[in-house]
Amino acid sequence: MSGNHHQHGHHHHGHGHAHSHGHGHSHAPADFGKAFAIGIALNSGFVIVEALAGFWYGSMALVADAGHNLSDVLSLLIAWGASVLAKKPPSARFTYGLKSSSILAAMINAALLLVALGAITVETLRRLFEPAAVEPGPIMIVAGIGIVINTATALLFMRGRKGDLNIRGAYLHMVADAAVSAGVVVAGLLIWLTGREWIDPVTSLVIVAIIAIGTWNLLKDSVKMALLAVPEEIDEGEVRAELASCSGVTGVHDLHIWPMSTTETALTAHLIMPGGHPGDAFLREVANRLHDRFGIEHATIQIEEDPADCALHSDHVV
Repeated sequence: MSGNHHQHGHHHHGHGHAHSHGHGHSHAPADFGKAFAIGIALNSGFVIVEALAGFWYGSMALVADAGHNLSDVLSLLIAWGASVLAKKPPSARFTYGLKSSSILAAMINAALLLVALGAITVETLRRLFEPAAVEPGPIMIVAGIGIVINTATALLFMRGRKGDLNIRGAYLHMVADAAVSAGVVVAGLLIWLTGREWIDPVTSLVIVAIIAIGTWNLLKDSVKMALLAVPEEIDEGEVRAELASCSGVTGVHDLHIWPMSTTETALTAHLIMPGGHPGDAFLREVANRLHDRFGIEHATIQIEEDPADCALHSDHVV
């Protein structure tokens, strides 16, 4: 009976403590509300200008790029929505809140980028075999505006790209767009100098290849998060060793580390302590150590005197 009591008290405390840490941290996406609003406004305006210019000057390259930029406006809206949802408080149904919506957003973002890349590739290959007459001057001007707008938007998200996969998705979209626009400017200049129209689709294919590599990494990382993989920056063996080194601990089992969102990590573990439950101060210390060394926000620890009583003792049981 006493084991049960300890387990409950511990659950409550471990979670409560880590949550107070995580609270400040979970506001990370909040700072980007303004960045999303500015980015969406700038890019929506540019999509309209670029599409109109493309039709006016008969440039399919500009029309295709406008379509790509439109997919980016949608992706920014998705990423923004997820960062807002991530701050919703927990409910009886969603006991972790909606934090993991940021992982879904990163996946959708990667999928959208791949669809956009596919569409651009199809159009580019068609242009290779059916070169069209283009007006390099106006195309270079419009694409030049695109570089400025996309670079400015990318800079808004640059600060958060390391710590949040959702923000990294938005950042990658904007960098990809700036690269596409730069490619269009270079292609326009070369066509103007040489008169060779095949330069336009070849430049486009090179850009597509560069963007595809970044997109593949984003997709891979977001799928790992969705499958609750231990975050890249955390070594499971080091966490296990850290827990095992706590005074009085003779073993660690049922250790789970997973991403709650694109910015927060949770942990649960059973610690074997033959001397019995050491009290709440010990739990506070363990949660602090996990937070300070590994950035783990939500730690829930269960203390057990005899591992033989635990149905989850084997590492092969989940």
